[in-house]
Parts: sequence; structure tokens; C-alpha cells
Amino acid sequence: MYNPIKAAQVIAYFALQSETKSISILKAIKLVYLSDRASIEKWGFPILDEVRVSMPHGPVNSSTYSHINGEHDLEKCGWSRFLTDRAKHEVSATDLISVDDLIELSEADIECMEQVWSEFGEMDRFELRDWTHKPENIPEWEDPGSGSKSIPLKRIMISLGMKNIDYQIETICDHENIDRLFDAISVTPKHTM
Repeated sequence: MYNPIKAAQVIAYFALQSETKSISILKAIKLVYLSDRASIEKWGFPILDEVRVSMPHGPVNSSTYSHINGEHDLEKCGWSRFLTDRAKHEVSATDLISVDDLIELSEADIECMEQVWSEFGEMDRFELRDWTHKPENIPEWEDPGSGSKSIPLKRIMISLGMKNIDYQIETICDHENIDRLFDAISVTPKHTM
């Protein structure tokens, strides 16, 4: 299940790496995708549970993209606790938060994000966009024309040269089903006697 607070914390992490505590939306979306990709390669699981798509400016995490574009109630879903509203094609980490406040992110998540920032943090948004368009870098991205095309998890894993892909996808699905079960239990009203 998509976790908008965790997604906001991923972007806030990257914003906090810059001196201004802000980041271009285009760059943030690319870094989110690359972090998921790094996590899939290193741990076998993405950081965020969501659909990924090829769009004209490269690969994106679909739900995170719609949230960063303000297509949801950002106050209600908790996004606004970590990120300001977009302004001039940028978002900023909210005042007084630090990496220590990003408690939805595991040490494994942070490790992948540090790796991605180390490799791509110096690129500007357009350099990063262009880099993600090159088949030798992101072979799973396909030019969607003016629309979008799904990037199945399996295609990312194949592009990364992973082994036992069907088993890994089954494991991810099992974890998602367990998460859904726990979510259902936590919202079920408790009976009183």
C-alpha cells in the first residue's frame, strides 16, 4: 500500500542534502525512482510500494508524482508535515526537520538514498532527466510519446540482471499482503464488553 508520509520523507531527505533545503520537483522525482531502483538491486525490495511508469521526462513513481504535483490533500495525508507546497518548480523540507525526523525510512532505505545522492546529487534536473533517458543507464524506460507506459517491477529486475526474479516478486507480493492484513486489523473497531 502506498505510504505518502514515507514518500514525502524520501523527498525531504534529498531536500535536506542541499544547502537551501529545497529541490527541483523534476530532480526529486528522478532521485525517488533511482532510490527505489537501488533498493531493488541491493535488497530485492523497492523503498516505496507503488506503480512506476515511463513518462516523457523519464521514469517516475506514479503516486509520488501525483502527490508532489498537488493532486491529493497533502495536509490530510501527512505530506505537508515534511514538505512545503511546490513553488517555482521546487519543494522544500519544512522548517525544523532533520534526517533524524524521517522515521518511516529504514537504515537500508537511507543507505540506498545516500548512494543515489552521492552518485547523482551534483547533477541538475535536466542532466538527471537526460541521464535517465539513455537505454544504457535505465533500459526499462520506454519512450511513451505524450502519455505514459507502465514499468513492471519484473522489467526493472531484468534490467538490473537479478536472478530468481519470479521468486522475489512473489516474496514482495507476500509482504504486501501481510501489510494489508495488518492495516485491516488496525482499522477494525475493537469490541467492548
